Amino acid sequence: MQESRREFAKKAAMVAAGAAVVGGSSVLANSGESSVQGDSNNGVVLGSSRKKEILYKKTAAWEEFYKKAK
Repeated sequence: MQESRREFAKKAAMVAAGAAVVGGSSVLANSGESSVQGDSNNGVVLGSSRKKEILYKKTAAWEEFYKKAK
C-alpha cells in the first residue's frame, strides 16, 4: 500500500512538472514581438481595446491634494 502511494506521488509530480514546462513554453511562444524593446515601440505594448483610458478626473479631493503637495 505504501509503495503504491509513493509511486503515485512520483508520477503525479512528474506530470505536474511536465505540464508546467509545456505551459511556460507556450506563454513564451505566444508573446511574439510586442514585448521586444526596439526603436519603434520603445518597450510599450499596445492593446486593441477601443475604450478610452481615463487616468485623472478633476475633483475637489484631487485639487486639495495637489494644493497640499506643493
